[in-house]
Amino acid sequence: MTLDIRSFAAQNATTPLAPLTVQRRDPRPTDVVIDILYCGVCHSDIHQARNEWKNSIYPMVPGHEIIGRVASVGANVSKFKVGDMVGVGCMVDSCQHCDACGQGLEQYCREGAVWTYNGTDRRDQMPTFGGYSEKIVVDDKFVVRIPDSLDPKAAAPLLCAGITTYSPLKYWKIGKGSKVAVVGLGGLGHMGLKFAKAMGADVTLFTRTPDKEAEARRLGADHVVLSTDEKQMAAVARQFDFILDTVPSPHDLNPYLTTLAMNGTLCLVGLLEPIAPEVAAANVVIGRRSIAGSAIGGIAETQEMLDYCGKTGIVSDIEMIDIQYINDAYTRMLKSDVRYRFVIDLASLNKAA
Repeated sequence: MTLDIRSFAAQNATTPLAPLTVQRRDPRPTDVVIDILYCGVCHSDIHQARNEWKNSIYPMVPGHEIIGRVASVGANVSKFKVGDMVGVGCMVDSCQHCDACGQGLEQYCREGAVWTYNGTDRRDQMPTFGGYSEKIVVDDKFVVRIPDSLDPKAAAPLLCAGITTYSPLKYWKIGKGSKVAVVGLGGLGHMGLKFAKAMGADVTLFTRTPDKEAEARRLGADHVVLSTDEKQMAAVARQFDFILDTVPSPHDLNPYLTTLAMNGTLCLVGLLEPIAPEVAAANVVIGRRSIAGSAIGGIAETQEMLDYCGKTGIVSDIEMIDIQYINDAYTRMLKSDVRYRFVIDLASLNKAA
């Protein structure tokens, strides 16, 4: 027996998102049923809704930055109870027995993680639908607890933008004495600045927009470098231990590589398309530099990140919207016209379209 759930969905790659009733599975003994309160809007929602990664399954209900309250739990669930404030990020399942899953790195599951939307359930082959909806049913292993100290609305983007930037900074041991640069001041970039600063690093923002300096400093940047200014770029040559590149579209990595110190790493978190233009080998070989990548984080690390945010008060800067505004929000995101993450109030599903 399935659950009929109200949502907003993409029916194909070209038409606007619109109301649609979808079916979720009958809850299993290990499931948590969550009444969704808020859902962040990620740039990858646009990529997927418009089939820009060529793997979209329709109809599609986007959304993987989900905050809600537990409505019910299965008979075998002990970690959560009705009324708990919880979150669901980018994954809702994995094989749970491969080497990656054994290390708590479910996002790198060898058999493939089951994504919160645009995926297929491992057991019943039902499509997965995301957070632009009124409820979600998730195995308790893939549910995280939201600290009471966090504003749940502003915590929603932590489930993707937060963990996507926190995880590589932790993996590359960023801390006091580290010199870190962040490329791009958007949904990911503003979180990268906040985390790197909180971890004790000396933080620089690379931007193409001259008027972002005051905003960048407010978010944690100690320095701002205009990446289109050759003199400013030359002044920071061979300086950074780590560069967090958050730009979600193809761009030239070569200018940033030249600013890495010996043994430095440039880590991509926002680019899934081919790197273009080509990387000059000398920019990697000279100085033993590395180009790396990182994708979200495992469930345990996501909970660690949320607890860290609860202690430090870090949340995303958000703009609240009704679900009926989602198509306009997509248009504005493509123009970088949001500071810095849209969050949907799912109570708006009760409003007339």
